[in-house]
Amino acid sequence: MTGKYVERAVKVFLSTGTRFPRRVVWAMGMVKYAAAKANIELGLLDPKVGKAIMEAALELARGEMDDRIVVDVFQTGSGTGLNMNVNEVIAERASEIAGVKVHPNDHVNMSQSSNDVIPTAMRIAAYAEVTENLIPAAKKLAERLSDLEKRYEATVKPGRTHLRDALPVTFGQEMGAYRDAIERDIEALEWAASQVLEVPLGGTAVGTGLNAHPEYPERAVRALAEVSGVPVRPARSRFRAMRLVTDLLVLSSAIKALAVDLWRLSQDLRLMYSGPFTGIAEIDIPQEVPGSSMMPGKVNPVTVEAVMQASSYIIGLDSSLTQASLLGEFELSMGLPLAGYVVVSEASIAAEAASKLADLVLSRVKPLEDRMREMAEKSQALITLVSPIIGYEKAAEVSKMLYEGKSIREALKAVGLSDEEINAILDLRKLVKPGIPSLEVGRRK
Repeated sequence: MTGKYVERAVKVFLSTGTRFPRRVVWAMGMVKYAAAKANIELGLLDPKVGKAIMEAALELARGEMDDRIVVDVFQTGSGTGLNMNVNEVIAERASEIAGVKVHPNDHVNMSQSSNDVIPTAMRIAAYAEVTENLIPAAKKLAERLSDLEKRYEATVKPGRTHLRDALPVTFGQEMGAYRDAIERDIEALEWAASQVLEVPLGGTAVGTGLNAHPEYPERAVRALAEVSGVPVRPARSRFRAMRLVTDLLVLSSAIKALAVDLWRLSQDLRLMYSGPFTGIAEIDIPQEVPGSSMMPGKVNPVTVEAVMQASSYIIGLDSSLTQASLLGEFELSMGLPLAGYVVVSEASIAAEAASKLADLVLSRVKPLEDRMREMAEKSQALITLVSPIIGYEKAAEVSKMLYEGKSIREALKAVGLSDEEINAILDLRKLVKPGIPSLEVGRRK
C-alpha cells in the first residue's frame, strides 16, 4: 500500500527501477526517529504519537518496510519523493501502533523539510557505508598485500616499464607498492568521511530553521547521533550543507582513488597471470570456475576482471556525482537523490571488490619463482649493469646476442668476462637493492 503523494509521484518521476540502497533507507529511519524524539522533548508532539513514530521509524531502519519504498532515484532534485514516501509509510505504521491517526506531514515531518532531511540522511548513509563496510574491506586488502610483501621480499622477477624489460625487482616490492597505496587510500577515506559529519537537520526549507523550535536542531542532531551511532554534529553553516554537496564529492573522490588503485593492481595481476604458455605466466591464481564455454580446461582471472569492471563503474559514478554537485542554485542542491545514491553505491561496490580481491586472489596467488628468475636473467635491461664494466661497444654486442636468443651468461662469456665476474654481476639479490654493482666487479675495457 502507498500513500496519496507516492501514488501520484511515481507517475511523474522516472521509472528506471533504480532504488535507493538499503543504507539510505536506514538513514531515513534514523532521521525520522531523531526528529520525533526532539519534538516530544520540546512538547511539540504528543508523546503517544511521537513514540509510535519512533517505533515505526526503527522498523523502517531495520528493513521491515523496504518493499514500500518505491520511488525511483531519478525524481525531484530535493529528494521530496523519498522523504514523502518515508513519511507516508511511517505514518501508516505509526497509526496502527498508536491506534490514532498519524499524519505524514503534520506529525512525521514536523519541524522538517525535505531540504534538510535528505542531505542529512545522505551524509550519515555515506559515512556509515564507508566506515563500517569499505574501510574494513580496504584494511583487509592492505593486510593481504603486506603478507605477500614480506613473504616474497626476496623473490626476484623482471621489472617492466612501458611493458618492456627493465631492471629486476622482487614480487614483494611490487606488492609493497600497492600495500602503501591502499594504506594511503584508507587515510584519505577516513579524512574524507569525517568531512560529511556536519548535517543541516533543523534548517527546514532554506536553512533559517523557520517552523522549527530554536532548540530543535541541537536536540535532533544529538538524538540522531545516539540512535545511529554516527557522530554527526550540527553544520557550522546549514545554508552551506543544504545548497552544496561538495563534501560528498570529496568522499566520492577518495573512493574513486581507491578504485583506480584496485584497477591498477588487478591489471598487473592479470598480466602476470597471462599464459599459461603464451603469456608472462609469472603467477598462478587457482580458479573455481571454467573460463570458457567452448575451450575445455581454460581458466581465466574471473575475480580480477570483475574487480576491474567494478572499478570502472565506480569511476563513472564519481563523474556523475561531479555533475550532480553542479545542480541547483541559491538555497538548495538539486542533485541530492543522485548524490546520496552514488556515494553509497560506490562505497558498497568498492568494499565488495576489495574484499573479493583479498580473499579470492591475494590469499591464493602463487609466484612461479623459477619462471620469474629465468625471465629476470633474460632481461635486456641487465645490459645497464655491464655497460660500465665492459664499455659501451661490447655492451651493444651483448645486447645484440640477447636479441638473437643467447642467454646473458653466454653473451657475457663471449665478450670476455670470467664465470666469477658473471656470477658477481648476475647476483640478482644485489640488483634489487641500492648500490653500484660495477664498482664491486671493477671496470674492464
